[in-house]
Parts: sequence; C-alpha cells; structure tokens
Amino acid sequence: MIRYLAFALTLTAVPALAQQGQPGAHFIEMWDLDGDGKVTVEEAAARRADVFAAFDSNEDGFLDAEEYVLFDDAREADMAENGGHGKGAMMRAADGMLLERNDADEDGRVSLAEFVDGAKAWITQMDRDEDGAVTTADFGRGMGQGQGMGKGKTGN
Repeated sequence: MIRYLAFALTLTAVPALAQQGQPGAHFIEMWDLDGDGKVTVEEAAARRADVFAAFDSNEDGFLDAEEYVLFDDAREADMAENGGHGKGAMMRAADGMLLERNDADEDGRVSLAEFVDGAKAWITQMDRDEDGAVTTADFGRGMGQGQGMGKGKTGN
C-alpha cells in the first residue's frame, strides 16, 4: 500500500509543461526519464517496471483484476488532476495500460514480463511521426490512428 501511495503522489504532481496546457506534456514529464523531451521504448519499459512494482500489492509477480482497480483509479485521478486529458490522444495512451491490452497469455492477470514487454507496442502506437520516440508533437488530432493496439499485439 505504501508503494501505491508513493506512486500515486508522484502521478499527482503537476509538472511545469502540463500547466502550460501543451497536449502530451504531462505524459512526457512522467515517462521521460532522462529529461530530453522524448520517451523511448527503453524509458517506457523502465517506468512500466516501476509502475508494476508500485501496484503489485501482494508481491506475487502479477497484477490481477483487483490490483488493476487501484491502478486504474490512480490513472483516472492523475488524468483528472492534470487537466482532464481523459479524451482523445491521452485516452488512447491510457488504453495501452489496460489489463486486457497487457495480458498477452489471456490468463486474467499480467506478469512483469507482459507489462514491460508491452512498452514497445505502446510507444509505437503513440509515435505518430514514427521517429522511435514519443514527444509532445505526437499528441494531437489523429494520434495513433491506423496504428492499433489490438489484443496480443506487442510490437515485436
């Protein structure tokens, strides 16, 4: 529970770029680990491992439906706190974190490997200009169209 609360507090910090209202700025602030203004597959995989650890409350190596409720609540609160970006591009980005998008073996729970491995397909889905990284320029009208994140797609 302490890990969940610590991560939730991190999610609710209002970054400087997000305060300026630039689409995707909050996403970049949260996921850009080296501060260069872009999120690579490697950064997304590392952050997804952190997210997984924060929400695997029983430390069994899986996120189950019950743990996903806390995860989904934290993501929803984060979007509401940071400008209500729960539509359009940000919603499509959030969809890449859903249990059904990450449960590759369809056993009703997500392992650390499944969750981290989903980073490539997730970044590919958001990377409109196909430069291998997500920047604020990738957020906007039509983000992700034609680059579906269908069940089982891992981008590998």
